[in-house]
Amino acid sequence: MRQDRKLKRMGKMLHLFLKRDMNFEYCFNIETSEPLNEKELLMLKQILTDGFIVKGVLEKSMHYGADSVVELGPRMNFATAYSTNIVSICNTCGLEKVTRIERSRRYVLDEGVDREGFIRKNHDRMTECLYDSPLTMFETGIIPEAVYDIPMKEKGPDALLDVQGLAMDEWDRNLYYDYFVKHEGRNPTIVEIRDLDNANSEHSRHGYFKGKQIIDGSFMPDTLMDIVKSTLETNPSNSVIAFKDNSSGIKGYDCWTILPERPGRPSPFRKNKVCYHIIFTAETHNFPTGSITGDYRLWGLSQETLRCADQIIYGKKGWF
Repeated sequence: MRQDRKLKRMGKMLHLFLKRDMNFEYCFNIETSEPLNEKELLMLKQILTDGFIVKGVLEKSMHYGADSVVELGPRMNFATAYSTNIVSICNTCGLEKVTRIERSRRYVLDEGVDREGFIRKNHDRMTECLYDSPLTMFETGIIPEAVYDIPMKEKGPDALLDVQGLAMDEWDRNLYYDYFVKHEGRNPTIVEIRDLDNANSEHSRHGYFKGKQIIDGSFMPDTLMDIVKSTLETNPSNSVIAFKDNSSGIKGYDCWTILPERPGRPSPFRKNKVCYHIIFTAETHNFPTGSITGDYRLWGLSQETLRCADQIIYGKKGWF
C-alpha cells in the first residue's frame, strides 16, 4: 500500500478525492514540481479537507473502475481563480512544490439517466469540459499562433490596416511607425502590436473620455470624464469610493467579525468589532488568472467573469 502511494506521487499529477455523497465526489487534480513526501502530503490533505479532518480526503476514488462515472471540470488552457487561491495557500504553508490544483466533479449516474443530457445540464461549456479519463497533465496541445513581424518598414503606417481586429486610428498608426521604424529601425512583432492595441485602447486608457474636446474650434472646459464625475462632486452623499477600477463603495457600519491576531503569519483568530464599508463590483473581464494559449487578448473566460455581487472591503488597514 505504501509502495502504491509512493509510485502515485512520483508523477507530476496527483489525484485526491473528497466524498460529498454516495453518487458525487470532488477530484483534486494536483500538479507538483516534484514528488511530495509524507509530511507534505498530510499538509495538503489538511488544506483540501473539510474542518481539517484528514481522513475525509482519499487517495483513491470511491467510484474507481465504475463505468457510469461522469467527470466534469475546468478547461486546461486556463488556470482558474480556485487554483490561484489554493496554490497561494499552499505556498504560504510552505508547500512550494504545488504549482496548480484544479477541482473536478465526479458523478455516478443512476441506471436510465441520459448521459449526454446530464453532461449538457451540469457544466458551463465556456469554462468547463468533460474529462474522458483521469488527467495526467494540464497541457492542452494547443499551439499558439507563430510570432511574425508587421512590415511597417516596407508598407508604412498603413501596414497595420492588414491586421484584423486592431482598434487604431491614423494617429495611432503614425505614432507606432515613428517609434518602431524611425526610432528603433525595425518592424514591430505582432505581439508588440497586439499588446499596444490592448494597453492603449479606450477601454484601458480612456484617451477619448479623458482627452480635451474641441468643438467649433474652441476647447471645452471639461473632459467627458469630468462631466461624468460632476454629479458625485456635487452630491457625494455616503460615497467612499467612486471611479476606482470598476468599483464603487458606500459607507457601511460597525459589525463583529473574526480577524487574525497576527496578519500575514500563522495565528489564532480573535473576535473584533470593525467598520466594514460595502462595495459593488461589476467587472467585464478577469485577466490576471488567465493562461493565454492562443489569442493575445483574452477577455473574460474565467468563472469569475460574470460575477457581480455585493462584497466587503477592508480599507487601508485591511486584514486580507
